[in-house]
Amino acid sequence: MTVENGVRVMAGTMVLLSVALVHFVSPWWLLLTAFIGLNLIQSALTGICPATTILRKLGLKDAPACDTK
Repeated sequence: MTVENGVRVMAGTMVLLSVALVHFVSPWWLLLTAFIGLNLIQSALTGICPATTILRKLGLKDAPACDTK
């Protein structure tokens, strides 16, 4: 698994977890969903994503670059 795929898995897992927490615990858990969405937007705009640092430290590798020749 690559870092990029790991970020998608982590974000999807966190969104599903927050939906379950909203359903079973409290609607305030929607704030977690909002935080995840805002983090994804800021990482797309700035290129800074804390999850990539964590996943690299866990041993995941970056995807190979495409050769456009």
